[in-house]
Amino acid sequence: MKIRQWDRLGNGGIDFTELGFGAAPLGNLYRAVSDSDAHDVLQAAWDTGCRYFDTAPLYGLGLSESRVGAFLRGKPRDAYVISTKVGRLLKVCPPESRTGIGKFFDTPSRQEVYDYSYDGVMRSFEASLERTGLDRFDILFCHDVDVFTHGSRQAADARIEEFMRGGYYALLSLRDQGVIKAFGGGINEADVCEKLARRGDFDLFLLAGRYTLLEQEALSSFLPLCIERGIGIVLGGPYNSGILARGPSDDAQYNYSDAPKDVIDRVRRINAVCERHGVRLIEAALNFPLRHPAVVSVIPGGQSVGEVNSNREILGRDIPAGLWADLKSEDLMRQDAPV
Repeated sequence: MKIRQWDRLGNGGIDFTELGFGAAPLGNLYRAVSDSDAHDVLQAAWDTGCRYFDTAPLYGLGLSESRVGAFLRGKPRDAYVISTKVGRLLKVCPPESRTGIGKFFDTPSRQEVYDYSYDGVMRSFEASLERTGLDRFDILFCHDVDVFTHGSRQAADARIEEFMRGGYYALLSLRDQGVIKAFGGGINEADVCEKLARRGDFDLFLLAGRYTLLEQEALSSFLPLCIERGIGIVLGGPYNSGILARGPSDDAQYNYSDAPKDVIDRVRRINAVCERHGVRLIEAALNFPLRHPAVVSVIPGGQSVGEVNSNREILGRDIPAGLWADLKSEDLMRQDAPV
């Protein structure tokens, strides 16, 4: 698998495999996965050549971190890259009060507590080390200081201020000491990523679902800023929660919810262009983000060995230049999108 080398700081940087593994599904997202099946999925990802793994305390309320850590502990530490996230602490609670009921299944009885302070970030970091059993992480992302998570611009801005006054300095200290190689934000909204990038010394952003075959508004100012400052982008959610993988059906998922009609109609038009060129929608969707020079890795999730192997098979699939040209001519892709 191809490697993309990122070295913004001139310290040797990080080698990313173009295809990473997003471990939210291994936190029993939408359905329960057994420990043995989770191990098999991780082994399949490793066997494809994937060496970048991303997890978070939120994913299964610690379950994803535990599973990823158990798998990676048997591997040479310098053979892989791992990132996790800070901003949420997990506290024990009654089963009926746990976070994520109806979204995460068969998880520990834990409740998320948002804490973007200096102490909260350090505590989150230590707790993640304990859950994974690893001795270090390569990257820490501040998780979800966005409207999607906190419900309003005012609430999101308050969390950004909390982080920039406290947790940001914790991450800066960990990086400066060499405890981690890089830090950034794992966020659902490009404008929030840009706001952080303009206020601090950030290395990488995990941008979830906002630079895809369906959406390219990040090209307006955020991605050019990344190029200017050498900031790398890990692209999560390249299938926009499923609609770009399964196609424009009436029950398609977009942004973790039922897709609205206008989105389904747009994907139907994109799919028609793909079909004219003999390309599957999912093939175009996975390969498109990697055309941008700021993107260091694309990390679709996978709940089965079949999904993992499918992602590897379509990575690097030859896409005719005419497909991109037709998408642009039909106003289905921004004219400035690198292809």
